[in-house]
Amino acid sequence: MLSGSRNDRFVVSRRRTGFGDCLWSLAAAWRFAKQTGRTLAIDWRGSCYLDEPFTNAFPVFFEPVEGIAGVRVICDDEINKCSFPGPFFPAWWNKPSIDCVYRPDEQIFRERDELDQLFQSQKDSDANTVVCDACLMWRCDQEAEREIFRSIKPRPDIQARIDAIYREHFESYSVIGIHVRHGNGEDIMGHAPYWADPERALRQVCNAIDKARGLPHAKPVKALLCTDSALVVEKVSTIFPDVLTIPKRFQAPQAGPLHNAALGVEGGFSALIDMYLLARCDTVIRFPPTSAFTRYARLSAPRVIEFDLNDPSRLILIEESSQELVAS
Repeated sequence: MLSGSRNDRFVVSRRRTGFGDCLWSLAAAWRFAKQTGRTLAIDWRGSCYLDEPFTNAFPVFFEPVEGIAGVRVICDDEINKCSFPGPFFPAWWNKPSIDCVYRPDEQIFRERDELDQLFQSQKDSDANTVVCDACLMWRCDQEAEREIFRSIKPRPDIQARIDAIYREHFESYSVIGIHVRHGNGEDIMGHAPYWADPERALRQVCNAIDKARGLPHAKPVKALLCTDSALVVEKVSTIFPDVLTIPKRFQAPQAGPLHNAALGVEGGFSALIDMYLLARCDTVIRFPPTSAFTRYARLSAPRVIEFDLNDPSRLILIEESSQELVAS
């Protein structure tokens, strides 16, 4: 029993997915913990970036924190020693531990909806521990997301690499950041409409780069390409040979995404370097905009170019000054 008191109440944010999903879902869990006076536990054991199932990935990649805007936080490997008090919400977690090991997808989606209903109700749960083990994108306001990105920082050695790359390559430029989530053979689910015609998709990305270059810029322009596919690097670099990519290890063609434990911890470092560099760009192209990986950039960049979900050939320009969607 954690801290010896059954009066303690918790929100446990459990994610094993890419950093975009992890951080956005964490923001939703933090918001609920803030509203209900609970302690927030960040449990990223079994992370797709690590091959050590009992290591909490959070302190591997981010500076440990004891609190976020008044919410007490547990985020290190002490999570292995924690025994959170019941009852639990959602009800699935009241089963014996051995019965909770396998959760089919339909159960995860059901829990996502149950958590969504709880959050929208603006009420607390009678449960001592609320377990958030589902994708909770769009389940909080932007201020909650911004609070997470203000409060959580990459580890100093990772941040030093980000800063060094920025100083060497981008400091004197207006930077166009291009994020292309390809999937490389994985089930890309909600991103699939954008890749229904791969050749057309790549033409759309290149068209967006042309549009971005044609916008007014305060300094000479440099472009940064961040993607999970060596094929995308090859295709875009052929048309725009001056586009810069940060060297990283890719999976083989059609072998799946970059958030994969087979790439080792360096794969996670590479992901954070791309994510945080994109957030420092002056203009960010998001293809597709359904990818949580560029959520930080979406909240940070002065200018964003996205693609309409209903008509992916239609570009949408979002300017910081207006925060309105303008057809381009």
